[in-house]
Amino acid sequence: MKLILGPMEGVLDPLMRQILTEINPYDLCVTEFVRVVDAKLPPRVFHKLSPELNNGGKTLSGTPVRVQLLGQAPEYMAENAALATELGSSGIDINFGCPSKTVNGNKGGAALLKEPELIYKVVKAVRDSVSSEHVVSAKVRLGFDDCSPYREIVDAVQSGGANEIVVHGRSKADAYKPGTVRWDLIGDISQRLTIPVTANGDIWSRADALKCAEMTGSDQLMVCRGALNMPNLASHIKDDQVPMSWHQVLVLLVRYSEFEIQGDKGMYYPNRVKQWFRYLQVEYPDARALFSDIRALKNKQQILGIIEDALSRADNV
Repeated sequence: MKLILGPMEGVLDPLMRQILTEINPYDLCVTEFVRVVDAKLPPRVFHKLSPELNNGGKTLSGTPVRVQLLGQAPEYMAENAALATELGSSGIDINFGCPSKTVNGNKGGAALLKEPELIYKVVKAVRDSVSSEHVVSAKVRLGFDDCSPYREIVDAVQSGGANEIVVHGRSKADAYKPGTVRWDLIGDISQRLTIPVTANGDIWSRADALKCAEMTGSDQLMVCRGALNMPNLASHIKDDQVPMSWHQVLVLLVRYSEFEIQGDKGMYYPNRVKQWFRYLQVEYPDARALFSDIRALKNKQQILGIIEDALSRADNV
């Protein structure tokens, strides 16, 4: 089974990709999106979003990283795709799934699900702009208001020349509502298309992964939120490892905190670590109490101190 660590804007950043690929056998990571409007962007934009470009397009632990682009202008998407691959990205992923109101209001992400013909033009322009050795993939949802147009959408991606497609089994209107994921429709897509289909949506555990693979007929899965709920999710799925203990999670949180505080995003650390705690609470009850202790704090050293104290107490149990 192939497992991809998917993009989450403002969450799965380069540091998080590095932390998670060190302890998991992910086959690929996809970056947060590069927003393309009406210009060829400078290289520094790509290097900031994906410093892995300076390491042969891989994390320090050797996992390939693919740059994701978001935009609706075929010619500018093509120019930036060509630049990203020249800089070292192993391929290009195109975002047609982001449900953000701001992004959709600017005719990006999931907004294009309403225009399969434009999806086709964007995919074709990107595919034509990069060499055949580079994979072009697209991430889509099943529709905008509902799932009814999903076949037209995925046909547009394949007809445009994409090598792969990632399908989040919801419409944009479904957002991330529990109980709305449609793995069965991804199964229909897998039978319909000739290109590899990666299934995405509500994969929280090994049991979920196996059920999703069975229902979709796909041996390629993408995880996003689940990778934050359970930091060793890929190892749990692929190697049948038990979920990390709370003690192991605390060790990881301290390491993450030290790197985040030292890095150029240190000023954002309080919000970043609190955000991670919101995901950890799903899998780890102990995270709820610790989150309540740091929730109102803004001083990064105070937050780190509380996490270190929790680890010290766990060491002595």
